[in-house]
Amino acid sequence: MTTQTHALPARPTQTDIYLQVLSALILRDMRSRFGGSYWGYLAQMMWPVVHVIVIFGLMLHRGLDSPMGDSPLLFVATGAVPFLAFKYISREMLKGYNVHRSLTWFPQVKRVDTMAARALVEIVSSFMGIGVILAFLISLGVDPVPVDFTMALTGYVAAMAMGIAIGVVNIGIVAIFPFWAMIYMLITIILYMTSGVMFMACYMPEDIYTIMRWNPMVQIVEWVRLGYEPNLPIHIDYLYVCGWIFASLTIGFLMDRYVTAR
Repeated sequence: MTTQTHALPARPTQTDIYLQVLSALILRDMRSRFGGSYWGYLAQMMWPVVHVIVIFGLMLHRGLDSPMGDSPLLFVATGAVPFLAFKYISREMLKGYNVHRSLTWFPQVKRVDTMAARALVEIVSSFMGIGVILAFLISLGVDPVPVDFTMALTGYVAAMAMGIAIGVVNIGIVAIFPFWAMIYMLITIILYMTSGVMFMACYMPEDIYTIMRWNPMVQIVEWVRLGYEPNLPIHIDYLYVCGWIFASLTIGFLMDRYVTAR
């Protein structure tokens, strides 16, 4: 008589546990943010289109021509899309910390896991949002393909990276100063008005333009537009923009390690 032996299931590795935690946080993040329905997610995808339509309508109402190329819609989209990517990611990462804060009491869940989960959701949402914008432009007969695809794409990626970096800093600040969430909303409004979304910063007087370039979002918006109009009088300081991203990430993670951990 032979006895059958059953192999014991392999114990999950640390990587398996981390991926399970991350996937659970992502699913919880999507349900908590979009109301647990597909309609909420659809509304999120359509908001950039509404934003572009509103600005385009204001330009038509005031009789303004496009300062870049022949399409006012394309001009608005090249400014609004990268800035909205930065705004949503940096703001929603801040909100995500408040949503997942109670879960960090579990030893398997770290604050950095909540950051990674929200960042991944926002990255996917941002690319889906730009897909909706491209489809919208094509439906209106506007060619959304940039002259320099690499230039436009890297500019958009830089906007998302800046959003993640500032989002990490926001999490460190809001952990010790809860009112920062409201203050940051006011800051994003000021940034929106001064980052060249609705105008061409490079056509401002030289002394004003020099001051505006200290705002990294001005250069990122111009970075994307340079992919559509390579002849614009724009010089991007890539090292400065990347330095902002790297420094913000470093400060944010140092705050997470030495400030909010206490």
